[in-house]
Amino acid sequence: MSTETFEFQVEARQLLQLMIHSVYSNKDVFLRELVSNASDALDKLRLAALREDAPDADVSDLHIEIETDPEARTLTVRDNGIGMSYDEVGRLIGTIANSGTAQFVRELREAQDTGSAEGLIGQFGVGFYSGFMVADEMTLVTRRAGEAQGTRWSSRGEGTYTLEAVHDAPQGTSVTLHLKPADDEDKLHDYTSEWTVREIVKRYSDFITWPIRMTPKRGEGDDAAPAAETLNSMKALWARSRDEVSDDEYHELYKHISHDWREPLETVRLQAEGTFEYQALLFVPSHAPHDLYNQGYKRGVQLYVKRVFIMDDCEALLPPYLRFVKGVVDAADLSLNVSREILQQDRHIRMMQRRLTKKVVSTIKDMMTAAPDRYATFWREFGAVLKEGLLSDSDNRDALLAVSSFATTHSEDEPTTLRGYVERMKEGQDAVYYLTGESRQSIENSPHMEAFRAKGVEVLLLTDPVDEVWADVVGEFDGKPLRSVAKGEVDLDGESGEQADGEREKQSEEYAGLLAWMNERLDEDVKEVRLSSRLTVSPACIVSDANDLTPALENMYRAMGQEVPRARRILELNPEHRLVKGLNKAYQEREDHSGLAETAELLHGLAVLAEGGRPKEPGRFVKLVADSLERTL
Repeated sequence: MSTETFEFQVEARQLLQLMIHSVYSNKDVFLRELVSNASDALDKLRLAALREDAPDADVSDLHIEIETDPEARTLTVRDNGIGMSYDEVGRLIGTIANSGTAQFVRELREAQDTGSAEGLIGQFGVGFYSGFMVADEMTLVTRRAGEAQGTRWSSRGEGTYTLEAVHDAPQGTSVTLHLKPADDEDKLHDYTSEWTVREIVKRYSDFITWPIRMTPKRGEGDDAAPAAETLNSMKALWARSRDEVSDDEYHELYKHISHDWREPLETVRLQAEGTFEYQALLFVPSHAPHDLYNQGYKRGVQLYVKRVFIMDDCEALLPPYLRFVKGVVDAADLSLNVSREILQQDRHIRMMQRRLTKKVVSTIKDMMTAAPDRYATFWREFGAVLKEGLLSDSDNRDALLAVSSFATTHSEDEPTTLRGYVERMKEGQDAVYYLTGESRQSIENSPHMEAFRAKGVEVLLLTDPVDEVWADVVGEFDGKPLRSVAKGEVDLDGESGEQADGEREKQSEEYAGLLAWMNERLDEDVKEVRLSSRLTVSPACIVSDANDLTPALENMYRAMGQEVPRARRILELNPEHRLVKGLNKAYQEREDHSGLAETAELLHGLAVLAEGGRPKEPGRFVKLVADSLERTL
């Protein structure tokens, strides 16, 4: 097969140019990326051999080899792992058109500090191309284990790459970097120097379980070729005692398995002994990945059995609401040939999931009290995900509620826990009040908040989409019901004792006729028209019945393809508002009420708009408003 030349896509060319003219101050990251890729290839080959998926593969001496050539100014990272076919090279290496490429380019350009920029390489999965930070040209030669034909890929990062079939390629993958000419900076980072390579491998890749070898150059006067040296200790960090491992080593392991070059927020160790033994080393990231909420997001931790890598992204070990957790679990008594389907049913796996989940949640609780700044970072990045567990994990619901925090009218800046809210509840208050919405500002401006603000009753301000669901499901905290201020009837006067029952009865009698007429007039749109005890400024508001779905929740279910009947809601009127008083007076004075129909319709439309909804017939509503304004001139 002849050599074929292909063009990178536009975004890929932009990315390559950013790599070539890199904003990264620490260019060493390219080597740990290539070593990490080689390690993954070896893991995949050993697993394929265990499952007899690669019967002709040579697994007798799996390793990574690094070779330097100062005269040619090349650096080669070679492995004898799973390798790639011609089509796989074109798909995985020849293009960078993965989801998120445009976002990577944009964020890389905007990144100002070194830490922020370097974190993007692994996050967007473009580590292979970091080689262009130090190389003018990159060449990759690979052959998939068990296949006869190999493939050569080559590019100078200038917009094109070449692909050709080769017949003498060894099993695995070899990446050769043709390094840029030496300059003053290269004196400190000479990647043809054996000492530099040793130092980078020791610092970033010491824990990798495969030997990373390098053969020293033959010295002058030496007749015999020197033997290859292993540069890394190959010690699994999770199998070593805490005293033997530094935080830096833990952090490098995290960066290796997560492809996130920021340091983790928290490290979680667990060693289970007894009838079923396993070790776990988990990490809570400090930053949510860009695709955390995408359907295709790869979740789960790495699974090992007796130090043998079994699979990446083992979903069965942690629930979906902890999908941001990265790490390693090494079990002693699982089959080496275990599959994802078997894992879902394995009782040991279920036992491990329960224990690991409790450990992670208890770690978050400890962080909450011992390191509030780190907890604040965690909640900002992952709080919305963790709250999904309030719906799906009834066993840990109380523990999850205890580590959750919410925006509140009690403070502009500091969120509150439910425990803190209950401790501040007013005398006689029997419920925890909340309101959901798109933003804090929209919630605070809601008519539903008026009486609560006037009477100084604290309200939780819930702005995550999941809040619409979990608050209904959870129902209560510490014996106190969770109650939406936009649902059911609210009796704040009864709690504060400020309004006598007789006064309310008098109002009910005064407005009985108007309410009955409006109930009949607006029957198609509302379930009931009644007087409100939650309004102090606005003339009207729309509320849901205590057991009805909110409009936002209805829309959410419909977006998921579930048909739900559209519930008629309740229109509440403020008996102290001049517009409502005027409407009631006109109703009582006139025998013909047909002229008041437009005002009743306007009140309903204004209430719908006030909560962020849309009138049933926007064009008609606009005409009614225009006609009403015209009559005032």
